[in-house]
Amino acid sequence: MTISGLGPHGERAAPPERVTLLPEDKAAANARGFRVAVVLHTLESDWARQQLSGIVGILGDCGTAVTHVIDCGFSPSAQVKALDGLLAQRPDAVISLPVANQEVALAHARLAEAGIKLVLLDNAPTGLLPGTHYGTLVSADNFGLGLIAAEGLSPYLPQGSEVGLLGYAADFFATNEREIAFTQWMQTRRPDVILRQDAFGRIDEATRRTEAMLAAHPDLAGLFVVWDTPALKAAEVLRSHPLPIPMATVDLGEEAAIGLAQGTPFAIIAAQQPYLQGVAAAQTTILTLLGRLTPAWIALPGIAVTRANVVESFQRIWRNPAPQSVLKAVGLID
Repeated sequence: MTISGLGPHGERAAPPERVTLLPEDKAAANARGFRVAVVLHTLESDWARQQLSGIVGILGDCGTAVTHVIDCGFSPSAQVKALDGLLAQRPDAVISLPVANQEVALAHARLAEAGIKLVLLDNAPTGLLPGTHYGTLVSADNFGLGLIAAEGLSPYLPQGSEVGLLGYAADFFATNEREIAFTQWMQTRRPDVILRQDAFGRIDEATRRTEAMLAAHPDLAGLFVVWDTPALKAAEVLRSHPLPIPMATVDLGEEAAIGLAQGTPFAIIAAQQPYLQGVAAAQTTILTLLGRLTPAWIALPGIAVTRANVVESFQRIWRNPAPQSVLKAVGLID
């Protein structure tokens, strides 16, 4: 396993194998009957659904009830309200994807102060420390995802061309890492390329920000969007452009996989492994509840997905057959 980035406090990554459950761990958890709540940024993405599937399956194997699954709609205030509501419900643990840094930090800290075990996904709020406020952060290697996107997009960029980076305006560890890595790779490996940056605060702003970037930089030769849901909105804009503009993004959702198979405008997707990340988060939660020590940061490597390997990558990541439209687009079926 090759991990390019560091955790939010400079940690070296541990592999998910470090939190593999033994039969005696599962037996001990089944005897205890734990209760766990899951608090996610959204439930409206393929990534979130696969992550939740991995979490729920493992917790079910361990006799652990998932009592709450909360969709925060990317809203810090909604997440604070949800976390404070869980204080009264007193689950044994909460698995949370913090939607911001500063704004949700105190709400997460209140869970820890109340003795509720906390496992984080993707992001550690400001001031929260492993071993003190939370047990483990589980994520993809987001820095590595940015590197995959930059390297994969580079062959499509002519010498001296301009490339856009459409980032996320929130202070969020995962997307920050992707943007930093993409920028560093381009500055180091393609210093001839001129980087043009913009950001969206909400997903529905991605269309307008893409249009604004193209208006300001009509010679744009490529675009990187930090994850697939806003990238799909950017793709609609790029398809209406008179010249083809290749795009890189992160996460192999079903619609993004179809776009990649069709070849326009998607050129490369740096894919996470959300189901396996969910499995690792659930295993970590069980070990934490049993009083075992767990690594501060567990990370899974990204997968470089192109049109040439989109079918097998989809199967590997989603544990399902690739959509018929993907199979037709790559010529595997009529």
